[in-house]
Amino acid sequence: MLIKTNREIPSSEITPESVYVSRRKFMGQSASAAVLAGIAGSAYGLPENFVSEQGFAKGEPIGEKITPEEYATRYNNFYEFGTGKEDPSKKAHVLTTEPWSLEVGGRVGKPGKIELEDVLKDIDLEERIYRLRCVEAWSMVVPWIGFPVKKLLERFEPLGDAKYVKFTTLYRPKEMPGIRSIFSSVDFPYVEGLRLDEANHPLAIFSIGMYGKVLPNQNGAPFRLVVPWKYGFKSIKSIVKIELTEREPRTTWNKSAPHEYGFYANVNPNVDHPRWSQAQERRLPTTIFGRKIETRMFNGYDEVASLYEGMNLKRKY
Repeated sequence: MLIKTNREIPSSEITPESVYVSRRKFMGQSASAAVLAGIAGSAYGLPENFVSEQGFAKGEPIGEKITPEEYATRYNNFYEFGTGKEDPSKKAHVLTTEPWSLEVGGRVGKPGKIELEDVLKDIDLEERIYRLRCVEAWSMVVPWIGFPVKKLLERFEPLGDAKYVKFTTLYRPKEMPGIRSIFSSVDFPYVEGLRLDEANHPLAIFSIGMYGKVLPNQNGAPFRLVVPWKYGFKSIKSIVKIELTEREPRTTWNKSAPHEYGFYANVNPNVDHPRWSQAQERRLPTTIFGRKIETRMFNGYDEVASLYEGMNLKRKY
């Protein structure tokens, strides 16, 4: 997971949006809800003015400059499409994202499968401007479009003994060349997890869009998790399965390298990665040798601190 470039990405090298996003649009059911419509098998996008046309308020400013869209959609970790930061933007256009269903089970009263279109029919979408901090000491600020994780989980009625939420990414080797690569060290399908109280925190969202448009494939289309106080690998992409469990689930990076990637993965400047310091970060756009800024505990989201009262956050990294 090392950074593989030492230069700023010029805009002339950015893959044109038309390559990976079709002109499929959302159709509004009301001023505060939207439902997908389109042709199965296509990628899809929103017009630039989607948020304002649907009556959604723009996310509140956080006092930091938003990362240019071309960087956020070009510089990604998505190992299903390769280990290089630019691999997803070059290869993910082949991913079929429609139709898309979610299977929800485990310790819930109403397990079942639901189409993404049906999820969005009666859920209000909103824009959230969040920092996303990656383990490799780079970060970005992205305007995500989505809704609280809790809004989806509660419709399946979590049982009293549910303590954790396990998320699983799509496994489709024919469309995901990274899965077939002999160089990949990842055990697919990709799995991540949260404690249930973390998933229920208002900051944790399921995202279906960014920059006023539907997620491009390389950013986790059509449905991903965003947990802004944790390192980026926790924000699992292209989710197809959600399970509520009594025990802490085994997660992909924690299984692959437990000495490097803990289950919690809270942004913590006091806990270094074995191969580099996490005390500082580079905010994109920049070069590998660009100016660094100080990393903040919980990525600056102090409101989640109460979730970890009494815990040793160096041992529970």
